[in-house]
Formats: sequence, structure tokens, C-alpha cells
Amino acid sequence: MKKTIFALGLLTAAWSAHAADPELAKAVIKEKCQLCHGAEGEASSAIYPRLAGQNHNYLVKQLKNFRDGKRKSDTMNEMTKDLLDEEIEALAKYFSSKPALSHRIRDKGFFAVGEYLYMKGNKYSGIPACKSCHGEFGLGSNDLPRLAGQHKRYVADQLHAFGDRIRTNDNTIMHTIANKLTELEIEALALYVSGIKAQEPEAPKAVEQQQP
Repeated sequence: MKKTIFALGLLTAAWSAHAADPELAKAVIKEKCQLCHGAEGEASSAIYPRLAGQNHNYLVKQLKNFRDGKRKSDTMNEMTKDLLDEEIEALAKYFSSKPALSHRIRDKGFFAVGEYLYMKGNKYSGIPACKSCHGEFGLGSNDLPRLAGQHKRYVADQLHAFGDRIRTNDNTIMHTIANKLTELEIEALALYVSGIKAQEPEAPKAVEQQQP
């Protein structure tokens, strides 16, 4: 019995090490991902999502949803149809480990509109604050996407897709929010999250020494 448990433990460890292998991820990226998403997940165009710095569990879920047909996209369904679980795990680990970027914002006034909506929502139309799910700094969670630094065009397109029920997964909650957003609100929110910078841990503050 002990030998069986030990053998299973070795197999699990071997699978985990293989799944985390960056060389496996790089091979898949070169074959399937690089043209649209870039070698480092920075995306070759604003119509494609940045994957660099995206949350690991969220990446795993979306790739499996594309592979299994739960999320519809002719391109992504084709690209993921043959992916093994270990390849998906390797891709998620690789892209989530890359540094997240942010966009330079020139229209500060419009940025402020997006910031207000993100932080406080719109009580007049029943739109909740985005930060209640995605966090104050747009970092998401294990299962929710990081929005900070994402391409503005991609975010706006996804909000439209949620509102029109074109997006076929994660739609239950997001549809009830996105279908209430005006075009101005969508563009302002997309601009705002694209400009949220990566949050670095605060350095510990020096303790002032009291004079005797």
C-alpha cells in the first residue's frame, strides 16, 4: 500500500514538473499563440488580450472553455482543440509569470470618468462598482481576470460581447451589468483599466526613533 502511494506521489510530482516546464509552454506558444498574443503574452494587436500577468486559474479556465466549446471563437476553438491539460497548465504558468504592462493615458478627464464608474458604479442605472469583484487595483482574483493594463479595445469589445450575449461563458453576472452600460461608460471603463499600473508591494515605512 505504501509503495502504491509513493508511486502515485512520484507520478503526480513528475506531471506537475512537466506541466510547469517553460520549454513546453514555449513550444506551444511558438506553434499556436505567438502570432496573436506575442511570445511573452504582450499581444500583437489591441484586439487581442494581453496574457502577460493574467491570473493563472483564469487562464486555465478560459483555455479549457475554448477547447471544450463553452466559449465560442472560431480561431481560439481551433487553436485549443488539441491542447492537453498539461499544456494548458504550462501556458497558464508561463503567461501568469510574465510582468504586466499598462498603457499611457493622455485623456485624463475621460480617465477620471472611468475611474469613478470603476470605483463607485452608477447608482442611477443600477451598475455596481467594478472594484467589488475585480479589486481596487484591477488585479482580479484566482478565478476572476486581471483587468489592469489590458488593451482598451479588447476590454470594450468584451463588454459589448457580454451585453449582447455574444460571449458564451462567464455571462450570467456580466450580462446584467454590461447591458446597462452606455457607449460612453464602456469606453471610459476600458480606458481606465488599461491605464491601471502594476501595483508593487509598499516598502515598509521607517520607524522614527524617538529622542530620549
